[in-house]
Amino acid sequence: MADQTADLRVPADGERWRCAGCGNLTRFDVTRTRRTTEYWHFDLAGEHQVEEETVRSEDVEAVSCRWCGRSDAIEVVDRASADTAADPAAG
Repeated sequence: MADQTADLRVPADGERWRCAGCGNLTRFDVTRTRRTTEYWHFDLAGEHQVEEETVRSEDVEAVSCRWCGRSDAIEVVDRASADTAADPAAG
């Protein structure tokens, strides 16, 4: 099996991750690095809320399946064609 970790990315709209090892569609451990610009709004007590966030760059470093632990079998698939019956967490 080819190493699929070379094409790690956050799935686009209409896509999702799938573990080709066990069929998991719902639970993954993701390590990523993000560079953001945020608008922080502080109240008078000094507490803040992030009211706007712009992602400047994002790199997915690793994705592993929470169910079987594999990181070499994660693939991006079309969301509509993913078989949720095969997902161990779907039932």
